[in-house]
Amino acid sequence: MFRGNSFHNLDTKGRLIIPTRFRDVLKQSSVNGLMVSKMDGAVFCYTFEEWRKIEERIRNLAVKGENMRRFRRIFIGGAFDCLPDKQGRIVIPPVLRQYAGLDREVVLTGVLDHFEIWSQEKWLKEDAKFQNDLKKEDMRNEVAALGL
Repeated sequence: MFRGNSFHNLDTKGRLIIPTRFRDVLKQSSVNGLMVSKMDGAVFCYTFEEWRKIEERIRNLAVKGENMRRFRRIFIGGAFDCLPDKQGRIVIPPVLRQYAGLDREVVLTGVLDHFEIWSQEKWLKEDAKFQNDLKKEDMRNEVAALGL
C-alpha cells in the first residue's frame, strides 16, 4: 500500500525519482511499472495490477451513461504506462505535466491503492482546504465514522 507524503523535484526532462517506499510496493507487483492518468488536478499513479482491477470494474458497470462515457474517455483514454529506469525514475508525460501544473517542485502522496503527484503549490492549497474542512461538522462526522 502507498502511504505518506514526500516533496521532490522534477528534472528538466520531466523525470521524477520514485521514493524507495513506493518502489518497494511496485516491486511486489508482477510488473515493475505504473499506469498514470489525470484526476482532480493531479497525476494519479497505479500499479498495473490495480489498474487492471479499475478497468475490469468499469467494464462491468451496468451504467453506461454520458458521465461514465466521458470518464472512460478522459481517465482511461488519457492514461500512460511508465516504466522506471535503473535509477528508479519515471518520465511524467508532457500532457500530464501540463494538466497538473507540474513544473519543478512536486509532492507525492500515498493514498493506499495508488499515489498522486501534485504540484507543490496545488498540494499546499489542497492541504489548507482540508484543514479548513475539518472545522466543519459534516467533515468531522465523516472522519469520526472511521473511528478517528
